[in-house]
Amino acid sequence: MLKKICVILSVLIILAPSILYADDPLNLGAKTAILINAETGDVLYSKEPDKKMFPASTTKILTAIIAIENSKLDEKVHIDNETPSGIDGNNIALEPGEVLSMNDLLHALMIESANDAAVAIAKHISGSVENFSKLMNDKAKDLGAKNSNFLNPNGLPDENHTTTAYDLAMIAKYAMTNDVFKKIVGKTSYTIDPTNKKSEPRVLKSQNKLLFSDNKITVDNKSVPIKYDGVNGIKTGYTIAAQQCLVASVDKNNHKYISVILSSDSKNIYVDIHKLFNFAFKNLKPVKFVRKNDFIDNVPISNGSSKFITCVYANDFYNDNGNISNDNIKKTLVINKNLKLPIAKGQVVGKVNFEANDKIIGSVNVVSYSDIVYQNSILKNIKSYFIHKWWIWFILFLILFRLCVSIINVSRRMNKLKTLNAKQKRLRDSKNK
Repeated sequence: MLKKICVILSVLIILAPSILYADDPLNLGAKTAILINAETGDVLYSKEPDKKMFPASTTKILTAIIAIENSKLDEKVHIDNETPSGIDGNNIALEPGEVLSMNDLLHALMIESANDAAVAIAKHISGSVENFSKLMNDKAKDLGAKNSNFLNPNGLPDENHTTTAYDLAMIAKYAMTNDVFKKIVGKTSYTIDPTNKKSEPRVLKSQNKLLFSDNKITVDNKSVPIKYDGVNGIKTGYTIAAQQCLVASVDKNNHKYISVILSSDSKNIYVDIHKLFNFAFKNLKPVKFVRKNDFIDNVPISNGSSKFITCVYANDFYNDNGNISNDNIKKTLVINKNLKLPIAKGQVVGKVNFEANDKIIGSVNVVSYSDIVYQNSILKNIKSYFIHKWWIWFILFLILFRLCVSIINVSRRMNKLKTLNAKQKRLRDSKNK
């Protein structure tokens, strides 16, 4: 009996790796991971995407997008007495009474991963970390997060501060649609100028090696640089409890993907991201549903130099889901409310939502194909009336012609009368002599 048990245990030990990765053909090193289409949100690959994990500094993605949407970049942020003290991990050595712009703090947050900057932002937006955390959880739910609970703006360890790979992917997907956020997370460095408390500039350096590092890693038995062509962000993270975390975005060959890796070791985290992005570009065959500048519809507009806006797509739209074809996609045109003239060629006037299986899988901005200027409706109607009534023009010509003839006849009569008066005057003058 003991011999049989030993044999069974031996077999289980041998088979353990294959059992562990039975649902993970890429054999990722991370505990949880996900790959999504950054435009549609479709899940293209996953490994335990809904398992609750510690997010570390990837938390700051949510902190940043909330700050951007609730403040101005040139807004001045005053550092209180409590914020600089007792903050673990990365920081930019904020001082009590120091004044920085929101723009500087956002760069410190996302490039240097400064935990003190995160707290300063939270207090500036909501008055306290606790109130800001409520804002974070509400925003996360609005963005499609299903299993997250955020208790601070920087991701420092707390047993109840958790999220999932899927939730982070949804948050990142939304954040990368914001131009300010996208520009910040794509930078490898940034300099904060001297402040009222610092006489020297602070140079920030990104730790997202996907953006810049030529150091080599081995991916599928090939030695390649860590830097991945097309990567444009987003955020790294690390704590002892969370291990290595990384949310990454890539935009290449008109295809956009987002990957999330949670709880990995330093050796495998970039390897895992490479595997996921390679999988996307090598195995998925995106289908182009619409082309840039394709005609959509003519939308009526009042008081314009044209009676309607000719709407076209602002860019191409692809989908990676092989189960969806162009024939079973519903397209809904949504025009922006309160459009005002003039409308410039290329101006965004709305969007088209693409829906399949009762789910919106993506959207594309809609732009005007031509310039449309304001035109007074009364004058426009008069002009249009006269242009299309040729017989009115003919009558006007006859009237004008008759007027010209009358003027000429009156002029001739006046000349004759002047001549006659002149002759009579000469006769009177000769008789008087």
